Amino acid sequence: MTTLMTVLGIVVFALGLGVSIAFHELGHLTWAKTFGIRVPQYMVGFGPTVWSRKRGETEYGLKAVPLGGYIRMIGMFPPGKDGRVTARSTSPWRSMIEDAREQSYEEVGEGDENRLFYTRKPWKRVIVMFAGPFHNLILAFLLFLVVLMGFGITTEVPTVSSVSQCVVSATAKTDTCPRNAPLSPAAKAGLRAGDRIVSFNGQRIKKYDQLQNDIRDAAGQTVAIGVVRDGRPLTLHAELVTNTLAKVDSNGNPTSGTVKAGFLGFSPATGVQHLGFGESLDQMGKMAESGVQSIASLPSKIPALWGSAFEGKARTADQPVGVVGVARVGGQVFSMHIPAEMRIAMMLNLVAGLNLSLFLLNMLPLLPLDGGHIVGALWEAVRRHAARLFRMPDPGPFDVAKLMPVAYVVAGVFLCFTVLVMIADVVNPVRLN
Repeated sequence: MTTLMTVLGIVVFALGLGVSIAFHELGHLTWAKTFGIRVPQYMVGFGPTVWSRKRGETEYGLKAVPLGGYIRMIGMFPPGKDGRVTARSTSPWRSMIEDAREQSYEEVGEGDENRLFYTRKPWKRVIVMFAGPFHNLILAFLLFLVVLMGFGITTEVPTVSSVSQCVVSATAKTDTCPRNAPLSPAAKAGLRAGDRIVSFNGQRIKKYDQLQNDIRDAAGQTVAIGVVRDGRPLTLHAELVTNTLAKVDSNGNPTSGTVKAGFLGFSPATGVQHLGFGESLDQMGKMAESGVQSIASLPSKIPALWGSAFEGKARTADQPVGVVGVARVGGQVFSMHIPAEMRIAMMLNLVAGLNLSLFLLNMLPLLPLDGGHIVGALWEAVRRHAARLFRMPDPGPFDVAKLMPVAYVVAGVFLCFTVLVMIADVVNPVRLN
């Protein structure tokens, strides 16, 4: 049964990936057709075509490898300065430019002269290229909203799970109380497992991270702690001590390093919290910020990833995970012995995170990503506006094809990185605890 559920989880994630890719390309397709650009092909996947059907002037289809997709727009690049579009150079770098230009004109027919991508105004090209990643952002937003508001998130709550019997530093190698260790303030005050903390030093408590910050800021103070025990309100008094604790970020998550702060001495319970719309937006903002930071730190993760893939080193939680790894996590989610609604929520969260990553990656200002084409169109708008402002001749369309050598380098780097992540995901996968 576990194997069956694992396979089912992988299949469900693969379907979510396919829908995400199809929705991305639909964004490009919709606005390209809106602006009169001819689109000969709309394909989900790469490799051999499994199924296709032509509707109007566009062929719609599915390909064998569901790890991407594309739409083919005619005239992606302008002709060369001599007005030619055919390849004519022996230089390998120049040939990349001319081959790309020639391919973008392969399906140009009679009457298509005014339906080329490069002939559209820069702002229209920006919309066409931005629409794909924006569709992923919309999908991520909707799925995160369903998870955060509908299913809720598992989080630490201000309810006591266990009480520390003594004061132990975060730098200690064991949680066991050493001989003659002082009692923790929580133990002295009579705090018990199951107590729900509703106030701290006169302030009402709703969230654990609020309580955690208040405790850390109250070192050396005697505080009143309002709790609910077995349905009855109770007030306890504790004299907080200063202890060496792990640093936490703005979200209350542990980070590297330690800090001297107030210490009470209990572990929080976990529970499901349903967020409101405003709280959900705030949470999604934090996710987006974390995503940007993760992408910026990708180069620094390569050595550790290499060690996990080829040297048998442990796979840490902060290492990048590819499609194969996330699919395996999806399989683990469906095989976990947890309520069905939790499995659904975790799977929706995975697909939402995937879409957020697709948006952020595609917005990088590099060819062949969508962000590279957006930057090219914006640069053309700046050049033409400057020419009009200073009464200079129109410089014409910016030739994005000249950046194709850079695009090949970027594509090569992404391919190598993708292969490295895939190997790590196969030989040393991330596992849910």
